[in-house]
Amino acid sequence: MLTRNWPRHLLCLSLSLPLGSALACGPDFPMRLLDDRGQSLAELPEGNFRFEISRLGKAIPGLKNVTAVTYNPDDIYGEPKEPAELREKAEQQGLSAEQQALVKQLRSLTDARQVEEQGASLPAELRLYVAGAVAFGAGDHQLAVEYFRQLLALPADQRALRSTWAAYSLGRAFFAMSSEAGDALEALENAIEAFRQTRQLSIDGFSDPLELGVASLGEEARALRTAGSWDKAIELYATQNLHGSNVGYTSLKLLMNDLAEEPEDRLEKLLRGKAVQQLVTASLISRIGWSFGDEPPNEKKLIKALQESTRGSLDNADRLAAMNYQQGDYASAKAFLEHAGDSGLAWWLRAKLAVRDGDKNAAVAAYAKAAQAFPQDESWGERRTADWNLESLQPKCRVEGESAILALQRGEYLQAFDQLYRSQSIYWFDAATVAERVLTLDELKQYVDAKVPAPPALSQKDRDNYVPLPVAASLRNLLGRRMLREGHYEEAVGYFDNPDLQHKARLYGQQRIKADSAWWPTKRASALFNAAWTAREWGMDILGYEMAPDYATFGGNYSLESTELKVGPLVSEAEVQRQKASEAQPDERYHYRFVATALASRAADNLPHTSQAFAAVLCSAAGWNSSLEEQSALYKRYVDEGPYVPWAVDFGHQCPYPDFENADKRYVTQVTDSVRSTLRPYKWPVIGAIVAFTAVALLLVTRRQRKARKT
Repeated sequence: MLTRNWPRHLLCLSLSLPLGSALACGPDFPMRLLDDRGQSLAELPEGNFRFEISRLGKAIPGLKNVTAVTYNPDDIYGEPKEPAELREKAEQQGLSAEQQALVKQLRSLTDARQVEEQGASLPAELRLYVAGAVAFGAGDHQLAVEYFRQLLALPADQRALRSTWAAYSLGRAFFAMSSEAGDALEALENAIEAFRQTRQLSIDGFSDPLELGVASLGEEARALRTAGSWDKAIELYATQNLHGSNVGYTSLKLLMNDLAEEPEDRLEKLLRGKAVQQLVTASLISRIGWSFGDEPPNEKKLIKALQESTRGSLDNADRLAAMNYQQGDYASAKAFLEHAGDSGLAWWLRAKLAVRDGDKNAAVAAYAKAAQAFPQDESWGERRTADWNLESLQPKCRVEGESAILALQRGEYLQAFDQLYRSQSIYWFDAATVAERVLTLDELKQYVDAKVPAPPALSQKDRDNYVPLPVAASLRNLLGRRMLREGHYEEAVGYFDNPDLQHKARLYGQQRIKADSAWWPTKRASALFNAAWTAREWGMDILGYEMAPDYATFGGNYSLESTELKVGPLVSEAEVQRQKASEAQPDERYHYRFVATALASRAADNLPHTSQAFAAVLCSAAGWNSSLEEQSALYKRYVDEGPYVPWAVDFGHQCPYPDFENADKRYVTQVTDSVRSTLRPYKWPVIGAIVAFTAVALLLVTRRQRKARKT
C-alpha cells in the first residue's frame, strides 16, 4: 500500500553529524509495533493480492510450471521475454542444419501454399506447422485451422515436435475467427477445446519448449470471458498464476479494472458467481489500485455491491469479514466471523474485535489460536505503513507481535520478548527495545544463555560484502554492550560476535577495572583516560544502545522519531518504571561520548592541575563532541585551573598525549609553586625576615660556643 504521507519518509530521518542532527532521506526502515500500540492492534494490514488469488486456482497435475527462460520475472506485466527470439530459438531445436535453414527461409514467406511446395523435403509436421503459421500471419485463419488439424491428425510418433504448437495455434486461430463473420460461439467453443488439448499434449510429454501448456490457460480464460463465463475465466487465470506465469496475475488485475467499470446492474449479476466474489474480495482486502492512500473512485461501488451479494454467505467468510473490518463495519465483520471457521485470519480478526470490545482475555486466547493456525511460511509480501515504513508481513509473526503488546501490558515481559524475537529481523527493533529497556539484565542474560547460542562468526569476506549479521549475533552483541554499560566487564566479552569487538570490549573492561583498583592518583588517571578514549573511539560498537538514543543498529548513522512512553491502556506503570531505570545516562544521542567525557573529567580530578597531563586530558575531552556545553565547561576548567601550554590556542583539536609519568613530579612542585605564588607580593619583607632570622640564629650559636669554651 502506498500512502500520501510518503514525504515524511524523506523528512523524519536524522542523519548523524558530529554535533546535533539534520533532516535527510535515508534507507527503508522496518515498522515498529510498539510505536503506536493501539494502532498496531486496531489495524488489519492489507492483504497480498498474489497470495489471495493463489487460493482461487488449482494446480493441474502433470503440468509443469513456467521457467525464467520463457518469462521475465522482473516484468510486472508478465509479457514473454523477447518472444520472437525465443520462438525462433525453440523452432530450431531437434532439427538438422539443413532443416533449420529451410524452416527459417520458409518463415519469411507470405503464401502458405508456397511453404508446402518449397518445404516438401521437410517432415510432415514441420511443413504443415510452418504452412499454418504463415497462413495465420497472413490473416487466413480458416486455412491455418486446416493445416493445424492435418498436423494433429498425424500418428503421434510423427508429430512429437509440433503437437503442442499446433493445438495452441489452432486455438488462437479459432479465437480470431470468433470476431469474424459466422458463428462466434462455435468458434469460441472450438478455441476452448484446442487450448485444453494443448495442456493435455504438454502433460503427455510432447515437446513444449515455449511452455504453451501454461500459456493455454490464459488463452482459454480469455475465450471463456468473451463467451460470458467470468467465473471459469477467473479460475483459469488463477491456475495460470499458480503455475508461475505472471500473465495470470496481471490478467486478474486487469479483470478487476474491468469489473470496477461495469455498471451496477451488471456488476450485481456478475457478483453472483463465487469466483467473481472471491476475486473482488481479494482485491478489496489487498487494496489493489490504491495510490498514496487514496481510495480508487470505484472502490465504494465495489464494496457496496459485494456486501449486497454476500449477505448470509458462508463461502470465503473470513475474507469477507476482513473486508468489512477494514471498512470499519465491525458488526458485519462479526456476523461473517460466525461462519468463518478456524482459519488464522478468522482468529486474528476475533482477537482484534475482542481488543476493541475491551475483552483482553478473549483477545489473548484468540491471538494464541491465530498464531497456531497461520503456517510459519505464509507471507503476504512487503507493504508500506501510513508513515512509509516497510513491513515484511508474515501473518504468524505479526500476530505474535501484536500478542506481545498485550503480554507487556500484563507484565509478562519475557513472553513478550520471546514473541517479538521469534520474528527475527521483521520486528527486531521492537525486540531490541524490550531487550535493553524492559527486561532486567539478569532476565536477558538468562534468556540468551538458555536459548540463543552464538552463531558462526561472519567471515571478513561476508563483512566486506555487507552480509547482514544474524539476529542471534545482534542480540548477543546487545547483551554484551549492556553488560559493559552496567559494569560486568569480564563477563561481557564473550557475548560479542567477533574477535575485534571482543578485543575492544576486553580493553575497555581492563581499563575500568585498573582505574577502580589503582591507589596512586596518576595511575588511576591514566587508566580513566585510556578508558575514556576507548569509549569515545569504539563506544558505538561496545557501549551503544541498539535503539534509542544511540541506534547502534544503524551504526549511529540514523535515528528514528520516538514518542515519550506514558502510562495508558496498553502501557503499565511497571513497564514505564523499567524503561526509566534502563535509560541511557545521559539520555542523549551518542551517549557514550558523554560517558567518555565524564571519565576524562575524573582522570583530570586525579592529576596535578599544573601538569601537562591535566591540560592534555581536558583538551582531548573537549574534542570528543559530546555537546557544546561540555566543550565550553572543559575549556573553562582549563583556563581557571590549568597551566599555560602553547597548544591551547587550538584547544580540543591539537592535543598531545597526556604525560602521566612526569605528572608525579608536579605533586611537589605544585605545592612549592603555590607557596611561592602566595608570598610573591611580600618578597622583600620576607627576605628581610629571613636575613634577620638567620642573623639571630648565628648570634645564638656563637654565644653558646663561647659559653661552652669558658666552662
